[in-house]
Amino acid sequence: MAKTEVKTAVVADGLRYKAKTPGSPFRASASFSGATMSCFMCGKHRVRSQMRTRQLLGKSQTVCAPSCKALDELTDS
Repeated sequence: MAKTEVKTAVVADGLRYKAKTPGSPFRASASFSGATMSCFMCGKHRVRSQMRTRQLLGKSQTVCAPSCKALDELTDS
């Protein structure tokens, strides 16, 4: 199956793509609790309620809770 070819062009100022849809792929949230963060281990964006902090490389980093693999299995099913 051939995908539809999207032609992107940079505007003269070099900052915007004509074919790019405006906005963010992440939903807008009015409160801090609804925001997403990326996991330090797998890089996927998750809601903060699915994350926890863990000491990695001497700093507190946000990671998936209980683990990236377990959370992937829960969201896939």
